[in-house]
Amino acid sequence: MENGSNYIDIGGRICSDFTFSHEIYGEGFYRFDAEVARLSGSADILPVTVSERIIDHATMTINSHVRIIGQIRSYNNYVEADRKNKLVLTVFARDIEAVPSFVESCPNEVFLNGYLCKPPIYRTTPFGREIADMLLAVNRSYNKSDYIPCIAWGRNARFAGRLEVGENVRIYGRMQSRIYHKKKDDGEVLEKTAYEVSVAKVEVGEGQRVEE
Repeated sequence: MENGSNYIDIGGRICSDFTFSHEIYGEGFYRFDAEVARLSGSADILPVTVSERIIDHATMTINSHVRIIGQIRSYNNYVEADRKNKLVLTVFARDIEAVPSFVESCPNEVFLNGYLCKPPIYRTTPFGREIADMLLAVNRSYNKSDYIPCIAWGRNARFAGRLEVGENVRIYGRMQSRIYHKKKDDGEVLEKTAYEVSVAKVEVGEGQRVEE
């Protein structure tokens, strides 16, 4: 699975129309949502960005199944209502192909090699489950970086909670979507979606690692 410092391989069902995103040097990019099944029977709805040059509109329509290999990219989106930037994640497709429907769980594999850019937040739930949130900065071309939230559980969480800002961290896991509710000052409750990498294994430096 390891291929560079930022790698994702997912397979799933196209569950939204292609909508225009942006253009760079005459190349148009589009977005759509992909439904990626979990072993539990639930599914993650992941945003995908893809170049018009590799879209086959004849085989890639709503309810078609695709396999995507690419990277997790981040960018800041200014939210007028909140008057602040929001970190937005997307699966950036380097390669996409139409495939038959997946009989078993769809692939969802992530590898990241980056640096902790905030102190990890370690906590326990009311039921005693250990969780740690990390924000990983992963370098890419042209002196840019992607900032990718990661969440660890159990022994991984305890290990991650001891890490320090600036440490080189390698993450193996899967990308997931998570619904949460945010209460506004006027009492209105908004339903929002967060995207993050669920950690299966974490390595730091030379030979230090823990996995579930």
